[in-house]
Amino acid sequence: MVETTNFTDEARGSTFRDATRNMVLVERFRRVSANVIDYQFTVTDPDTWTRPWTVKMPWNKEEGLVYEYACHEGNYGLANTLRSARKAEQAGQAPK
Repeated sequence: MVETTNFTDEARGSTFRDATRNMVLVERFRRVSANVIDYQFTVTDPDTWTRPWTVKMPWNKEEGLVYEYACHEGNYGLANTLRSARKAEQAGQAPK
């Protein structure tokens, strides 16, 4: 379990745009099989919502590299990198 507190006004530009200093985020990770982790988070912020809310989703094992989405958010160069790789593949060349 991971509990995150002490949010600031800077969180307003993040996933929790309406977060206040009173927000509490509790995350839980539970392995349910060799290939699946159940991820659950609960958000409590009485200044924003009338009651806590929870999201639960399975995280399935992925082969290969996994990147956190924010690492590429707004990365406009990535589109050109992928476009170049697809052209190389179409030409029968290995991407560089």
